[in-house]
Amino acid sequence: MTDTAMELLSRDAVLALPRISRIPDPIPLLAALAAGGIHVVEFAFTTPGVTDLIARGAEAPDVRVGAGTVTTAAQATAAISAGASFLVTPGVVEEVAMIAGAAAVPVIMGALTPTEALTAVRLGAAAVKIFPAGAVGPGYFRHLAGPFPDMPLVASGGLDETNAADYLRAGALAVTAGSSVVAADDVAHGRWDRIAARARAFVAAARG
Repeated sequence: MTDTAMELLSRDAVLALPRISRIPDPIPLLAALAAGGIHVVEFAFTTPGVTDLIARGAEAPDVRVGAGTVTTAAQATAAISAGASFLVTPGVVEEVAMIAGAAAVPVIMGALTPTEALTAVRLGAAAVKIFPAGAVGPGYFRHLAGPFPDMPLVASGGLDETNAADYLRAGALAVTAGSSVVAADDVAHGRWDRIAARARAFVAAARG
C-alpha cells in the first residue's frame, strides 16, 4: 500500500481509535480493522507502551498507524521515531505542530471553537479534529463550513453507528470510531472477527 494516511482517511472517511488500557499485540487488531474497511488507526498515549504499539503497527501492510493524545514535543518526537504516519492532538498544541512540521508528518489537531480551528490550520494542521463532537452535534460542522468551507474536519467523541453518517453529511472529512468498534473485552479475548464485523458495520453506517 502506497497511500498516505491522509489519502486513506479521505477514502475511508473513518479513523479508528482503540482507547483501551492494554493491547497485547496490535497486528491482529489492525488486520481486523482493515478487514472491516478501516485503514487508518490511532494509538493514544493514554495506552501503556504506545510507542511499541506504533512501531509494531508500522509493519502492518494494510494500514497507516498514528499516535493520538499527543500533547508534548517529547511525545511527538517519540511517536515519529517509532514510525507514526500521523499525529493527533486533543487540542491546539503548537510545539507538536512544530515537531511534526519539521519531520513532514501530518497532524490532525484538536479544536472546538472557530478560533481554535483557525489557529490549528495556521499551525499547519492537515485536518482539524472537532472534539468532543458529540457535545456540539452535526449542525456545528455545517456552521463551521460557512466561514471555513475548505477546512478538513474530523469528528471525534460520542460517535457510533447511529450518528456517524450525520457528521459526514454535515461536511466532515471523516469520523472517529472508538469503543463502539474496538471493545476492550474483544481485544482481551482475541475476538478479531467480531471487531472486523463491527468495523464493517460502522463504515457502512457512516457512509450511509
